[in-house]
Amino acid sequence: MEMPETRYAQSGDLSIAYQVLGDGPFDVVLVSGFVSHQELIWELPLGAFAQRPASYSRFITFDKRGTGLSDRTLGFGSAGERMDDIRAVMDAVGSERAALIGVSEGGPLATLFAATYPERVSALVLWSTYARGLQAPDYPIGFDPAVTMPFIDAAAEAWGTGTAFRNFVSGFPDDDDTRRLLARYERNAATPKLVKEILTRNLEIDVRSALPAVSAPTLVIHRTGDLLIPVAMGRYLADHIRGARFVELPGDFHVRGAVGGEDDSADVIEEFLTGQPVVRAVEIDRILATVLFVDIVDSTRHAAELGDRRWRELLDAFRESVRRELGRYRGREVNTRGDDFLATFDGPGRAITCARAIAAAARPLGVDVRAGLHTGEIELQGDDVAGMAVHIGARVAGLAGGNEVLVTSTVRDLVVGSGIEFADRGAHALKGVPGDWTILAVAS
Repeated sequence: MEMPETRYAQSGDLSIAYQVLGDGPFDVVLVSGFVSHQELIWELPLGAFAQRPASYSRFITFDKRGTGLSDRTLGFGSAGERMDDIRAVMDAVGSERAALIGVSEGGPLATLFAATYPERVSALVLWSTYARGLQAPDYPIGFDPAVTMPFIDAAAEAWGTGTAFRNFVSGFPDDDDTRRLLARYERNAATPKLVKEILTRNLEIDVRSALPAVSAPTLVIHRTGDLLIPVAMGRYLADHIRGARFVELPGDFHVRGAVGGEDDSADVIEEFLTGQPVVRAVEIDRILATVLFVDIVDSTRHAAELGDRRWRELLDAFRESVRRELGRYRGREVNTRGDDFLATFDGPGRAITCARAIAAAARPLGVDVRAGLHTGEIELQGDDVAGMAVHIGARVAGLAGGNEVLVTSTVRDLVVGSGIEFADRGAHALKGVPGDWTILAVAS
């Protein structure tokens, strides 16, 4: 799914960034957890979650005040004030009535909105969330400040390194590229000071008095072994909201960031909001394919030398040329990020020819490209692909130099007799891939 345009709503004096996806018959507003970033979320597997509700609704997401692309202040920071961001965004998109999905910290804010504006809430989904933060004599299931405050301090101290966000969302791959991506997400989503302020304010939230006033049909979802917010907090919500449905799902995590990691939650939410059971068709999820990774060599240097405007123009021209060659040789574009492309082919010979054509088309633009190919079994995950074959293809591309197309011996063996010639580049250990791999360069 293409990233939607980011727009701004006014909540008092603050600008609140939001996006709208899909054009279904009813509106759904996501009130996200802890921190978010409307645009960088699309670079994480978490972004794929939006495709589900966007397929059956007009799906509205936003960065709460203090985070992401919204103004970096909580104002006075009260739950009532923060809740008003929901109203501002709904007004901006012309949504008179919507279903709310409140995740983690977003749950109390969604609950308060549902109780305050019942005429504007068609349904309420409370996902891995709570009504009150801290323990109290009449609320022993709350957070113990002796444990929680050191956790907050540690999260703020580590913020920006790519390790802190994993305490809230699990399941991300454990590699350097993902760590750098998460570090960039953290730094752009909030500052360490705001992280500490937001988490501290979350402890102070108490919307228990609003629970009896919630009249919208309500679904409460919680993981049995949630390590961040105990399942007892979810049960409390269901017990104190009239007619609420409680669904307890297996798992020892809070929210899972891996692709497909929240499919069961998405199924339950879709069935609740649409009234239709989710029927999963039997799909082919593994096929043999040739994966191609291609990118511009020294792209950072080119961007610095050309400046933003000329670099964007060059990127547009490069992407157009890559897509033209993919169309000629029946390649399927899987995704692109900046100057990187990942594509798949049903035949290695066409993949090699396409890679060479892409390199030739890039030369008049004044740039060199490098490419890596591998043939193996891939996993189909919607429009995306995964599996060891994809990792191998990426690692092979990383070994290539300017105007070089590298392949594994698997690709070479499958095109024997085609007339394509290769030069041996020796055996290489590919990071994260068992064994040594024979790498070959396609002769020009």
